[in-house]
Amino acid sequence: MSGDNMNPGREAIALLQRSGRWQIWEVALWLAAIAMIFILPSKSLILTEIAILALFAVSLDLILGYAGIVSLGHAAFFGLGAYVAGLFAKHCFSEPVTGLLVAGLASGAFGFATSFLVLRGSDLTRLMTTFGVAMMLAEVANQVAWLTGGANGLSGVMITPILGVFEFDLWGRNAYIYALVVLMVLTLVARRIVHSPFGLSLKAIKRNPMRASMLGVSPTRRIVVIYTIAAAYAGIAGALLTHTTSFVSPDVLAFSRSADVLLVLVIGGVGYLYGGVLGAVLFSVLRDWLSVVTPQYWMFWIGLILVIIVLVGRERVSRWQTFLPGSAVSRLVNVRAAVGKNK
Repeated sequence: MSGDNMNPGREAIALLQRSGRWQIWEVALWLAAIAMIFILPSKSLILTEIAILALFAVSLDLILGYAGIVSLGHAAFFGLGAYVAGLFAKHCFSEPVTGLLVAGLASGAFGFATSFLVLRGSDLTRLMTTFGVAMMLAEVANQVAWLTGGANGLSGVMITPILGVFEFDLWGRNAYIYALVVLMVLTLVARRIVHSPFGLSLKAIKRNPMRASMLGVSPTRRIVVIYTIAAAYAGIAGALLTHTTSFVSPDVLAFSRSADVLLVLVIGGVGYLYGGVLGAVLFSVLRDWLSVVTPQYWMFWIGLILVIIVLVGRERVSRWQTFLPGSAVSRLVNVRAAVGKNK
């Protein structure tokens, strides 16, 4: 490789390494989540719900924030994971960690199969395609009542202790610890992905797919990969809901589920991974507080807050969503393309 390619390559790699360093606020966020086990033991059920919603939002951010794929049917993967986990626990093996893996694999496989539907077309096409897939899956779940319970939901799901040791308690403490550990592990894995050259190539594709393709970056392959990973994440989030409630209702495949997670991501911020976590916390706190203060109009206030965020804080939020300057992303893509040609 020539010296001309080495200098920008080293600079881009140095920027990539700096972006992957841990920030103080990240450590504080996870320490605060762990501290909630002891500070708010009576709120374990709500905390578990927040952790599951956060993981679901992280999965959507992987495709929306990094690949630019707008989806209104992400609940399809969430619901599929929930039903697979429930059926697996009811008819095969009721240990939850194993059920998580099976649900993740099933949702990931379904995500891979449907990823080719979102490769072409505009954002509107992708919206309608993902929405249509979710509607079809919801109708299938409703029609095969002999398997899923139909409109009555899947009941009779019995979950054994986690890894055969930690049993779910009545107050939800172990359920929150279980959901939090899964959220932390998968978020850290996602963090490695988005801070890798693969993650930067996704951002390059999002900015200009034609230019990225001309530089040797395959948009098709990368979109399929990240869409599959995001589907698996969403399926694991759905499985967590099944394990912590021992029940699966048709609501897991409802359009409102996709709309809520999109709202969570907008509130927290799109494209910097932790937006899903922060958005889940803010959305859940606001929803619970407003439903007590104004039970009849809490959705109005949530909608008003969303409008303010989009219209007033859009530019400020976007500045927080960028890991690296656009020039660094483009430079790294250029270097990788040059390396491929020299090889």
